[in-house]
Amino acid sequence: MTVTVTVRPTATEGPISAATAPTAQPIVLDRVSRWYGNVVAVNDISFGVGAGITGLLGPNGAGKSTLLHMLAGLLRPSAGQVLIEGRPAWRDPTIYRRIGLVPEREAVHGFLTGRQFVELAARLQRLAGPAAAAAVALDTVDLAPAADRPVGTYSKGMRQRVKIAAALVHDPSILLLDEPFNGMDPRQRLHMMDLLRTMAGEGRTILFSSHILEEVERLADGILVIYAGRLAASGDYREIRRLMTDRPNTFRIRSSDDRRLAAAFMTEPAVFGTELGDDRLTVRASEFSGFTRIVARVARDAGVRLLEVAPTDDSLESVFAYLVSRR
Repeated sequence: MTVTVTVRPTATEGPISAATAPTAQPIVLDRVSRWYGNVVAVNDISFGVGAGITGLLGPNGAGKSTLLHMLAGLLRPSAGQVLIEGRPAWRDPTIYRRIGLVPEREAVHGFLTGRQFVELAARLQRLAGPAAAAAVALDTVDLAPAADRPVGTYSKGMRQRVKIAAALVHDPSILLLDEPFNGMDPRQRLHMMDLLRTMAGEGRTILFSSHILEEVERLADGILVIYAGRLAASGDYREIRRLMTDRPNTFRIRSSDDRRLAAAFMTEPAVFGTELGDDRLTVRASEFSGFTRIVARVARDAGVRLLEVAPTDDSLESVFAYLVSRR
């Protein structure tokens, strides 16, 4: 069973059949897997996403891009169903008008100008006025001043924005964004976040992937955590953050008297083990946040001066692995 916290209406975890999928959820995955030979990229994932902004969080290689490509109809699921507004995503060209995809990989010909690239996307969508639609999309992403420059002269952040303009040109109701903030400077990042919030407020469904927790925290209403091809957790980002921090952890500590400090820690319920080394003390705590709240007090009461306190397993890889281990 997947670790599930209080889930907003826009992100529902658990098997969902096509017959019972809520009409308010334009995106539904039901027991979806995708494998390449013996390599399993996505493993038995189910969730539904509705209007608003949902973050797809996980380390590189977790399966986020594979999920987004299946949702866009570019990859066939090896098992299960991927539904966009109740229709299978695979080999259904009608859903392309409903979806805007921004892939992580560069997909822009450098010899085209930004305007030509976005107009091409408009023509592929068979819009009646491709030039006018392209102009609106370029202005929306704040790229109009550079629209007639070759894309090959753009910075990484500008190339990201021109890809977003191409994804927006046909005014889709669903946006799938794969690491959309890569290469953007702080001003561009804030502008893009404001734009996505505005579009979500208009009723669009936005699913974006990131391996950076802070990006998801600042933008998403709900989070889906993917690790090693599995759905590790889903729900409100504050609850996900709590799950990530309130977990067993190991700390390495240097102090003025490690032996006395070790004895003091063993009287604390949050600590279940200590080990003295040559130049430092290792403390095993039942939860990350609980230990960080008591460490200064314990040292003060013991008359010990702290020189260094460092968690040994605070990487995103370790917290994602911990969430999966709770399955």
